[in-house]
Amino acid sequence: MSEDATMGDDVRVSGSIPKIRWGILATGGIAATFTEALRSLPDAEVVAVGSRSQAGAKAFAERYDIPRAYGSWAELAADDEVDVVYVATPHSAHRAAAGLCLEAGRAVLCEKALTINTRQARELVDLAADRGLFLMEAMWTYCNPLVRHMTALIAEGAIGEVLDVSAHFGFRGDFAPEHRMRDPGQGGGAVLDLGVYPVSFAQLLLGEPDEVQAVAHRTPEGVDDNTGILLGWAGGATATLSCTMVAETGAPATISGSEGRIVIADDFFRPASFALYRRGADTPRIVRLADRPPGPGQRHHAARGDRGDALPAGGRDAVTAGAAGRIAGRDAHPGPGAGADRGALPRRGLRLRWSAGSAGSR
Repeated sequence: MSEDATMGDDVRVSGSIPKIRWGILATGGIAATFTEALRSLPDAEVVAVGSRSQAGAKAFAERYDIPRAYGSWAELAADDEVDVVYVATPHSAHRAAAGLCLEAGRAVLCEKALTINTRQARELVDLAADRGLFLMEAMWTYCNPLVRHMTALIAEGAIGEVLDVSAHFGFRGDFAPEHRMRDPGQGGGAVLDLGVYPVSFAQLLLGEPDEVQAVAHRTPEGVDDNTGILLGWAGGATATLSCTMVAETGAPATISGSEGRIVIADDFFRPASFALYRRGADTPRIVRLADRPPGPGQRHHAARGDRGDALPAGGRDAVTAGAAGRIAGRDAHPGPGAGADRGALPRRGLRLRWSAGSAGSR
């Protein structure tokens, strides 16, 4: 059996809702992808960009028709016409960049990994809470329409109690020693770049684990290039995860429950389909995402976060919709489990330990 996860009509944004004014901090490839997504949203406006280089900021601003270009992060953070800043620096600079913006009173959507260690993450969360500001790690998987539909099915008991999650993300990258992926100073390594996906996927389904074990191989520079992770929960659930930049593992995932399992053949972080196997059934139920856009998901398909039915295709831009909705206090929310949905999955509470906010519960 096969079905498409689609919705007949896009949700229209009311003209009475003001646009969210975005600032972009950094000008690399991921900043460019995100800016392209923002430009397709009717309720978003990119008004400023900041970089450590005035020339770099100016070139980025000209490329995307952005009104203001700043040659420092501080100038961008001080811009009172910016509602929220998207931080797209290397991991090692996230604490400084996001902290600067929060100190200046700006809401922040920060690329993953949020920070390079727990201490830095706690500092940012505490700062956001103290200032009453929105802070979110840009884990776009949580906002993916098909992932949201999948978690809704699980919450309804489609596979019973979730007892095991298996997720892997890896490829062979022949990175030179000076590449950021092998540079400890830039937060290099497989875990911070790739491992955030399977770990966040497991936490989406099971909450924060009670036990964590890991084995890793390190490069001569001292970063991990091949890591296996085992998570455990007091109720008996487990997760077996891996991330690697030396082997072609792909990105498959399996969620196993007491009454069935869900299999994602590849790209679990932005799936095009999944197979739902129910206990005792002869054939799986195939759920597909209709009209999936090409590439990493730059094209926006507006959707309400509170709809119970399946949602249309979307990708990184879904993060922009979720974040903007929270900042504006609208009903859109960043992903399954946030806000009113928290704890909706069977017998497990979702704890988003790396976020804080004021417009809603995140």
